[in-house]
Amino acid sequence: MNRELADMRRVYKANDLAEANAGSCPYALFNRWMTEAAKTETLDPNAMTLATVDETGQPKARIVLLKGFSKELGWVFYTNYTSSKGEELRNNPRCSLLFWWELLERQVRVEGYVQKLSEEESNQYYTSRPRESQLGAWVSEQSQIISGREVLSEREAIITEQYAGMDSLPRPPHWGGYQVIPTSIEFWQGQPSRLHDRLRFKQKQDNQQEWTRERLSP
Repeated sequence: MNRELADMRRVYKANDLAEANAGSCPYALFNRWMTEAAKTETLDPNAMTLATVDETGQPKARIVLLKGFSKELGWVFYTNYTSSKGEELRNNPRCSLLFWWELLERQVRVEGYVQKLSEEESNQYYTSRPRESQLGAWVSEQSQIISGREVLSEREAIITEQYAGMDSLPRPPHWGGYQVIPTSIEFWQGQPSRLHDRLRFKQKQDNQQEWTRERLSP
């Protein structure tokens, strides 16, 4: 099996990433790449790895879904504030995101820090979710140890009865959104011979609304 793993490789040749096509705005380039990813057969083009660090310095990573993106907000996702990642972000708001679009042979790395969205913004998104997802936010005490799955079933029954007849549930106070404010954004495009294209945008220290673009060796 180890030999099989060592021999797993393929030649990347789907696209290239030239400075002339990248432009000077990382938000515009990301928007273009996300739009193109959404047109492929990738099941979850908005899936991204969120990496945090716990209080001991141990890095942690998990997949979450991008639920909003703009120059004003940055990258937006929603979660339980009392989960492991919520606690890690409370203690250390610095984080990184990683998008991987296999069919396009592309990845994007975002480094920065988080801020909580306003209650109004979190309420607006929560209300738009399917009722089952709204229930799930109440049912799951995310990251807590439970004795078995029946704990979830029993709690779901209680919450369902509690809010019977309501078209939309109120948002749990422990659940809401984060915005990732970027300080560095790297775009990676696979190339033959592992000589990949890497363009990194970094905020200018004297003007956080402007970016410097630099090419990195693969």
